[in-house]
Amino acid sequence: MCMSAKVPAVVKLAKEALAENKCVVIGLQSTGEARTEEAVTKYGVEMEDFVSGPRELLLKLVEENYPLPPKPDTFQQGEEKVTEIQRKRHSPQDVSFKGRVRKVAKMEDVSDDDSGDYSPSESSDHESSESDEEFHMCQICNSEEEKSLLLNCSGCSLRVHPSCLTPPWTGMLTDDWSCYSCKKIEGQEMEHDANVADFSKRYDSAVERKLKILDVIRSLDLPNNPLDDIIDQLGGPDKVAEITGRRGMLIRASDGKGVIYQARNAKEVSMEMINMHEKQQFMDDKKLIAIISEAGSAGVSLHADRRAKNQRRRVHVTLELPWSADRAIQQFGRTHRSNQTSAPQYRLLFTNLGGEKRFASIVAKRLESLGALTQGDRRAGPSLSAFNYDSTYGKKALTMVYRGIMEQDSFPVVPPRCSDNQASIEEFITEAKVALVSVGIIRDATVCNGKVAGKLSGRIVDADMHDVARFLNRLLGLAPDIQNRLFDLFISILDVVLHNARREGQLDSGIVDIKGKNIELKEPPKTVHVDSLSGATTILFTFTIDRGVTWESAKAMLDGRENDGAGSSNDGFYESKREWMGRRHFTLALEGSTEGIYKIIRPAIGEALREMPLSELKGKYRKVSSIDKVSKGWQDEYDVSSKQCMHGSKCKVGSYCTVGRRLQEFNILGGLILPVWGTIEKALAKQVYQNHKRIRVVRLVTTNDNQRIVGLFIPNAAVESVLTGLQWVQDIND
Repeated sequence: MCMSAKVPAVVKLAKEALAENKCVVIGLQSTGEARTEEAVTKYGVEMEDFVSGPRELLLKLVEENYPLPPKPDTFQQGEEKVTEIQRKRHSPQDVSFKGRVRKVAKMEDVSDDDSGDYSPSESSDHESSESDEEFHMCQICNSEEEKSLLLNCSGCSLRVHPSCLTPPWTGMLTDDWSCYSCKKIEGQEMEHDANVADFSKRYDSAVERKLKILDVIRSLDLPNNPLDDIIDQLGGPDKVAEITGRRGMLIRASDGKGVIYQARNAKEVSMEMINMHEKQQFMDDKKLIAIISEAGSAGVSLHADRRAKNQRRRVHVTLELPWSADRAIQQFGRTHRSNQTSAPQYRLLFTNLGGEKRFASIVAKRLESLGALTQGDRRAGPSLSAFNYDSTYGKKALTMVYRGIMEQDSFPVVPPRCSDNQASIEEFITEAKVALVSVGIIRDATVCNGKVAGKLSGRIVDADMHDVARFLNRLLGLAPDIQNRLFDLFISILDVVLHNARREGQLDSGIVDIKGKNIELKEPPKTVHVDSLSGATTILFTFTIDRGVTWESAKAMLDGRENDGAGSSNDGFYESKREWMGRRHFTLALEGSTEGIYKIIRPAIGEALREMPLSELKGKYRKVSSIDKVSKGWQDEYDVSSKQCMHGSKCKVGSYCTVGRRLQEFNILGGLILPVWGTIEKALAKQVYQNHKRIRVVRLVTTNDNQRIVGLFIPNAAVESVLTGLQWVQDIND
């Protein structure tokens, strides 16, 4: 469903790229071939429309996993086998007086001659004089008796004396008499028949429910298989080169009515060579769109090779990111290789479902580990880092989320769409617990019956407390509403964790871009060290940075969005609900590229690094409609922030504090750095405040002459200590 939701965006990006004289490569992982072949088996090679992958998956899930009771036929056959065994066990052979005589005769052959028992001749005389059928053996006491004096079971033919039974039989001797065992079996058979009827009824009802569910699924308007849908919307197989592992495809019939299934190698090309044939069609500029899957893209080069006819710039659209970042990079490499005329443009598509962002998280983590791609590139670094949730900070944030939901700690932020009152937070916690139980994160769940009746309790194992990948994975199994709320909570807490780490000087951000409305050199650069061997110099740059936004600029931003019709109803100026240092603060909120997430512009520091969800914005601020009130408050804050930080004149750090200060003095040590790195590190380690101790690489561009400077940031409080250390190194060298 997530893939299908992205098909319109893929088609739009592809058509835009073609209009710009570029070509397109679309990457995915699964082709849906299994669902297509199953549908062809069920419906035939000619169908009314393309196969819906989600529908076929749902049908298969219900058909194979819907719980049915035991089938009555199987149950009855098993019971009949047991009854037959019992019948044979209780059915002895008829023992007559004649048989008794034969048995005695055999006994006399091995006994003494003077025995007083029957002899064969006597037996023979008796046989001739009286019928054998008049006497039978009691099968309990083994004594013979006249037939009329023995009970004869109509079920198992048992013959016994009435007094030998337990309890003794005192009733009339009838022809349809049944022994106690047969009566028990007859009762069981009657009960069995009733059970079989009940099982049949239950089985038929379950089958009927299953068929109803299958009918409902078939009636749902679910999207088509993404691969077939994309090929169809982009012109069919004649326009799109398919480089996948599947053997057949669905294409639209020539008359436009319905679709037909055909093999991919329909044009006299062997199945083993079809991918190479399709790849060559793309490289020869005969097809401008290529779709590659993991199974079909191994070893295939689709870059803008100087030796190929198709040297258009590639736009690589990723419809489905893989589980492994290594595989993603492998697929990216199909369009980015040596000897190319231009580098590809990458478009990573994923929905706004919180759980699906895990794919971007995995890829970002892997790309960040490459170092140069992100740490050295000011454009790649921030964008990829924004989606790397599986970090030390992400694990810490997840632990805080879980502890808050399990009510072991309070949340550091107000959960999404909750007000400050405790009732709404408790309602969210209950919903979150139910959701996490349903996906197996909370285990051994029970409902309390004590003081807080109906309250859900359970446990989260230690291994899951910091497993971000599992958290994001399990989110996909939740309904979108609670899924996004849980993800937004996680992101909000992660922002708090990152903010605290940044404030304490522990956040490694790679190369940090310093931005401001106005960046100028305060004084000429000063040479503070000269290397004795190379003659290279270390230079101290001191800049004045104005980060603020004037009232006129802020008003123009809002008016511009309103005139363009690009704004949202929640765009506008806001006033803080709480006072800080005796006054309320004003801010401008503008909705960003993601719905419900707002850019925050403040008078003193301009655009904040962190965007704010609408729920948090409304929780901390209230919208102000009075332009005069906002204008005065904005201008006051703009003026005051030029002289002091947001902590006021009594700040413990004094003039060195830059929090909320509009005008800042910024020191960068550039030029030769590596030989004196250790000296700078020692000087910073002596500082009192934690955020002054860490070495940070920064980069800025002056606004008056566009001069680019890259170097180490030196806090104002540490400048003297660093210069002293460098002078000591200079003296030693001299």
